[in-house]
Amino acid sequence: MSAPPTAARLPSLDGLRAISIMLVLCHHLAGTAGFPKLSSLPDLNYGNLGVRVFFVISGYLISTLLFGELARTGGISLSKFYFRRGFRIFPAFYVTVAIVSLLASLGHATLARGDVLHAVTYTTNYHPLRGWSLGHMWSLAVEEQFYLLWPAAIALLGKRRGLHLAAAFVLLAPVIRVASLKLHLGPQESIGESFQTVGDSIAAGCLLAGFQPELRASALYRRLAASPAFLVIPVLVVLPSRFTDRPSIDFTVGQTAQNLAIALLLDWCIVHHDGAIGRLLNARPVAYVGTLSYALYLAQQLFLNRHSAAPLAAFPQNLLLAIGAALALHYVIERPFLRWRERLEPRWFPKAKRLPAAISVADA
Repeated sequence: MSAPPTAARLPSLDGLRAISIMLVLCHHLAGTAGFPKLSSLPDLNYGNLGVRVFFVISGYLISTLLFGELARTGGISLSKFYFRRGFRIFPAFYVTVAIVSLLASLGHATLARGDVLHAVTYTTNYHPLRGWSLGHMWSLAVEEQFYLLWPAAIALLGKRRGLHLAAAFVLLAPVIRVASLKLHLGPQESIGESFQTVGDSIAAGCLLAGFQPELRASALYRRLAASPAFLVIPVLVVLPSRFTDRPSIDFTVGQTAQNLAIALLLDWCIVHHDGAIGRLLNARPVAYVGTLSYALYLAQQLFLNRHSAAPLAAFPQNLLLAIGAALALHYVIERPFLRWRERLEPRWFPKAKRLPAAISVADA
């Protein structure tokens, strides 16, 4: 097993984000006019898998930052955390919602009653009867709910009890999913979108961040990670997607196994960043796509619409337009706000230790 990277450098994350957003793009491109039918590929929900990988990465990255701050300072500055997340998340998000709302008023986007209200309040994951154009905001709502709950839990409970809470969530989530289905606790469409039924994927990333030192210190784990037996992990990442239409499997062992397998594969990719797969994930073009992943996710829904017969929703112009819109969001909105954040942070938090640059610029 290769030596782990330093705390200030987390390789392979952008490469994994690139794979995740490509899974979402492929899933949404399928069925749009002009896109080739890939009948030879297995029937997998690639978009859901891509979002799940994003969730695990988010849990891992945010927890790594929080635990690092806790170790350095003995506490968590919630105000600094929300300051950084606000500058990272809100500008491109609310610009996207505003543009979609404007286009909808002109008849060029599809919105249902309540879509905008649920989007701006980050509650789209509790709004199943939504239109297409803002429908993808459900996953960002899940992440925002995580940002509200997890840092506060760590600040109040500490690292150890917080990890116990995350582990309990992972164990209870299958029960919550099955109970939601059997007891009709809300629409079935909300199972796998509401925080209590999907947040365990983020919790899996939190557990990886918390127990990573012990995991890497385990001789058994190191032997397994270096052996052909570890190939079962990527199989467990993909295989549960075959059972999304069978709740008895998907809601119980399927999603849990997939979440934990993604977390282990994430750790493997970080540690083996200097191998053949690691070099691919960290190649500059692949990593660049990863840095665009948030903007791509925000922009793609408007153009990759299989329900639309408009010429701009047909392949390949729909993909080119999505990429163009993402580039505009990234360079006109995201990057300037991140630079503004870097200028304001030392003024607003003069006594706070700065986060490692390799993490803070890209993600924190």
